[in-house]
Amino acid sequence: MIDLHSHTDQSDGSSSPSGLIQEALDLKLEALGITDHDTLAGYDLAAPIAKDRGLELVCGIELSTRLEQTDPGTRAPSVHLLGYFVRTEPTVTFREWLVNWQNSRRERNLKLIRRLNELGVDIQLEEVQKVGRNLTGRPHFAKVLVAKGYVKTTQEAFDKYLAETAAAGVEREECSLYEGVRMVREAGGTPVLAHPYRLPGGREEAPMSALLEKLMEHGLAGIEIFYSEHSDADRELYLKLATRYRLIPTGGSDYHGKYKPGIELGTGRDHNLNLPYSLLEGLRQ
Repeated sequence: MIDLHSHTDQSDGSSSPSGLIQEALDLKLEALGITDHDTLAGYDLAAPIAKDRGLELVCGIELSTRLEQTDPGTRAPSVHLLGYFVRTEPTVTFREWLVNWQNSRRERNLKLIRRLNELGVDIQLEEVQKVGRNLTGRPHFAKVLVAKGYVKTTQEAFDKYLAETAAAGVEREECSLYEGVRMVREAGGTPVLAHPYRLPGGREEAPMSALLEKLMEHGLAGIEIFYSEHSDADRELYLKLATRYRLIPTGGSDYHGKYKPGIELGTGRDHNLNLPYSLLEGLRQ
């Protein structure tokens, strides 16, 4: 059993890189992919530990991107793109490109703090950064808001304050999906569309076909089929599309530890995942 989609506390997971490695070993996973959001820091810290403990570790990343703007009056939907580096390490150029987008996240965080303060929320960036560590994002803001009693749950924090359409919502500059695909390709990686059910029309064959055809023109190589939140019908549709367009099928739990209750490393939600090593072999080929 393998898991190609997991997060450490270097982005928005609760497990440290070493802790995540130990969890994978306890489950006897054959291979683990670390795919932190917009950073390789978790993988970098975990790689020597995994090597020392005999766990096959896959270098990955989950990029926050945007679809093309089609309606000037609305914000283009956010899309997550997985990048896997199974033959070579990411290039220096790719790492430098990531730093630029991490800076845009920091700018968004400063604006978010200002808006929350204007709404009477007593919160400082320093206390959120203590939670977020390497890459502070909205889930860490949510955790602080819950701890300080402004909301009862993480979902309420997003609904009331943090979502782009909420009271304190701030749009963050993100690269286009096509640029993300191109950058992963140029860095020697394999670009894979993450959890497609979240996309507009993501559970319908016609819009998904149109999107995949366009993405393949830019170099998309795979699609995440086996995922904790995908239904049987979702998997059937994405397998059909992967076969039609000769896309590499991948899968993973999207494990965030305690920040995503009910999602378990390796087995997903209610043990709906049991991914064979052959998925990783297909990614390599």
